[in-house]
Amino acid sequence: MNLFLGLFYAISAFNNAGFVPEAVGTAQYLGDPFFSIPIGLAVLVGSLGFPVILVVVRKLRTPRRWSLHAKLTLSTTALLLGLGFVGYLAMEWSNPATLGGQGLGTKLLGAGFATVMPRSGGFATLDVSQMTAESRLLTNLLMFIGGGSGSTAGGIRVTTFALLMLSIWAEIRGNPEVEAFGRRIPHETIRQAIGVLVMSATMVFLATFLLLRMTPYSLDATLFEALSAFGTVGLSTGITAALPDEAKWVLIACMYVGRLGPMTLGAALAVRSRVRMIQLPQERPIVG
Repeated sequence: MNLFLGLFYAISAFNNAGFVPEAVGTAQYLGDPFFSIPIGLAVLVGSLGFPVILVVVRKLRTPRRWSLHAKLTLSTTALLLGLGFVGYLAMEWSNPATLGGQGLGTKLLGAGFATVMPRSGGFATLDVSQMTAESRLLTNLLMFIGGGSGSTAGGIRVTTFALLMLSIWAEIRGNPEVEAFGRRIPHETIRQAIGVLVMSATMVFLATFLLLRMTPYSLDATLFEALSAFGTVGLSTGITAALPDEAKWVLIACMYVGRLGPMTLGAALAVRSRVRMIQLPQERPIVG
């Protein structure tokens, strides 16, 4: 690989752009540690978010003093990477079209690379269309979650997912407060996370519905395309080029909303938060 290609891949990876300057794509680098490891690390660091990077760089030797946002982002990212790695390795281990028949080192690199890319990286050393249905479902989940807040990645963001899971855990335990790393999280922040989740899920649903109406492709393929667009990932099962123009406009809108929507909505909800002087009587409806 020459200097220009190396520089292009490095910038594309760190910015989670996913642009590939080679016509043959990145499948040729399956099992190549000199490509998979640097590109995977660049995508991962870029997807953490600049607030997290600044905190870690400034307080590298005192992790106890890291902000709650940094701790949530790093811990949730590590959890998702671990679960994704094990999932891809288990579901593609014997798939002859992807990792089946490859050596142990290639399988480990291939699974690790596939785990990082749905954060918004967009590179692929495995043919997505040849993956098992279970692997594509796992990819859908990872693309929807995306990367860290304030990063170059898309999705609902890792912290949003972490807050939602912490809220569910607090409800299961009967704890009226959502807590993490010795800190209490305001209810307004949880409501913001719920708002981002509902808006994002609605956008993906509408995009998938329109793609089903406009194309002859299955729910599996159209949902993957919609989530990939919303998460600004760039992975595809191979149908993107064959989509009619109106379907491509749907994906363009989905990419635009996915890149700006969660961030804009979260900021708007935070600005509009206010204290009411007069409160209505409380009554609890039936849930479930």
